[in-house]
Amino acid sequence: RSSVEMNDPASRPEIAKQVENMDMYDTVLVGFPIWWYVEPKIIDTFLDNYDFSGKTVVTFATSGGSDMGKTDSILQKSCSASTKWVNGKVLRPHADSKTVENWINSLNL
Repeated sequence: RSSVEMNDPASRPEIAKQVENMDMYDTVLVGFPIWWYVEPKIIDTFLDNYDFSGKTVVTFATSGGSDMGKTDSILQKSCSASTKWVNGKVLRPHADSKTVENWINSLNL
């Protein structure tokens, strides 16, 4: 699947279920696996389908070795200028619940 998406940057897979009442959220954490230093295209679909104006968007990714690359700068373009963007963190396979909890607490949301 990642190879198909990598060959078509305009790919926008369909979201199976829409988020109801997105307006009730002030902060949205967007998580995904990193595929060759970029996000899966379903993440682009998600960001394209909602208005994040006035919200905080925090990205995070899972990866065995890749870092975020330019993922955040690419994704941020999908949101309005009034979106507060928090650059992502890569969580490695060895990350335990305490590591994740410490990272979330460090965000001071």
